[in-house]
Amino acid sequence: MYLREKNEKGGNMADFFHLQEKKTNVKTEIVAGLTTFFTMAYIIFVNPGMLAETGMNWNGVFVATCLAAAVGTLVMALYANVPYAIAPGMGLNALFTYTICLAGGFVWQEALAMVFICGLINIIITVTRLRKAIVKSIPEGLQNAIGGGIGLFIAYLGMNNAGLISFTGAYPSVTPGMHAFDQAHLVLAVIGLLIIVVLMVMKVKGAMLIGIIATTIIGIPMGVTNIHQSIFSSSETVAGFKEVAFSFFGSPGLGSLFSDPVKIPFVIVTIFSMSLSDTFDSIGTFIGTGRKSHIFDEEDEKALESTGFKSRLDKALVADCVATSIGSLFGTSNATTFVESSAGIAVGGRTGLASLVTAAMFLLCLPFSGLIGMVPSAATSPALIVVGILMVEPFAEINWKDLTEAIPAFFTVAIMSFTYGITNGIAAGFIMYCITKIFTKKASEIHPIIAVASVLFVLDFVLKSLHIGT
Repeated sequence: MYLREKNEKGGNMADFFHLQEKKTNVKTEIVAGLTTFFTMAYIIFVNPGMLAETGMNWNGVFVATCLAAAVGTLVMALYANVPYAIAPGMGLNALFTYTICLAGGFVWQEALAMVFICGLINIIITVTRLRKAIVKSIPEGLQNAIGGGIGLFIAYLGMNNAGLISFTGAYPSVTPGMHAFDQAHLVLAVIGLLIIVVLMVMKVKGAMLIGIIATTIIGIPMGVTNIHQSIFSSSETVAGFKEVAFSFFGSPGLGSLFSDPVKIPFVIVTIFSMSLSDTFDSIGTFIGTGRKSHIFDEEDEKALESTGFKSRLDKALVADCVATSIGSLFGTSNATTFVESSAGIAVGGRTGLASLVTAAMFLLCLPFSGLIGMVPSAATSPALIVVGILMVEPFAEINWKDLTEAIPAFFTVAIMSFTYGITNGIAAGFIMYCITKIFTKKASEIHPIIAVASVLFVLDFVLKSLHIGT
């Protein structure tokens, strides 16, 4: 009776997260947090597997990944009060493994030192409000393109994870196509997609989470869901974590990172690339998901004019950049705001309570890694496809008849989707925006931040083409 009365009046939890103000409730936020977690849970297995190629302890990176995600997401929940989750990012972990360590010849302790420095740089540009200024400088047309582009990007992730897309031939004649429906994994993903779509059009609450769970269960007799693995993680995880945590202080690590003058340019360019990618991946995610859902509303915008960090967007940017440095201390590559958070937002997540649930799930993974690992990608990929559908709505607000708006928007969407990178798309959009404005004698409309960012993107592309940063 007391709990029901507290809930009706708002309760401590409802008051803390401002649930009534954000037009949501505890049940919706819990479902949103679980949905986000299951769509991004793959990272706790993919990230250790990739970083282990550098010589890092798999079990140690597994713990580091869970802790970095839990702590970063917890900061997002309690400090920023927004429904976003943080974890080591895909792409950035590939840069860590293949570019820095395997190709660059650096040991993993030195790579972690680079990640730590990158995090400090991002903290500086966030505290000085440069990150927020970047967000505000992006014109509305590009914001709509980024939002819709991320929708297509997420849908592509889902289709690729489901196994729907096949690639034949060898470079440079690789041809994409649709995979034959002869794999149990793909068939299960299609079943999951149909379940979620039917539940969505019937307006069933928690459709995505129900679909993920139902698909996981259906996958058992199909042999896709693995129920034979150990539910509990072994004590080896503790020993492994001790090996990778706080390991970059000293030499090898920070003490040896700048010891070779020949490699210093590589180190500087790599940290620059990390920071650029980390910054614009997160900004793209916030713009793409926040614009339609109004998570960052007018009250947040008014708070921006005051001193300090009072808006939810400001606080979200702080949480994002702090997570990278924290992650490096635990022993993993750059942490970033996950675009899969849009799955939770799509089912109604509007506050940090959803993130709190997601963070708790990452902590539960530590002793129950096998249980979480039973959820196959065939069960989560359909949710990403549906999220993509929900996120392409901003395309309708782009003025496609105005080439100065249509061309940058098109390249933003196309490059983001086809090259598998949010930052790539933003870079292409910025550059094309500047070009169209300059040659239509409207250069005065280009915001200085957009101009500087475009130059930095061009510089990054040039350095990479010269193999200085790869």
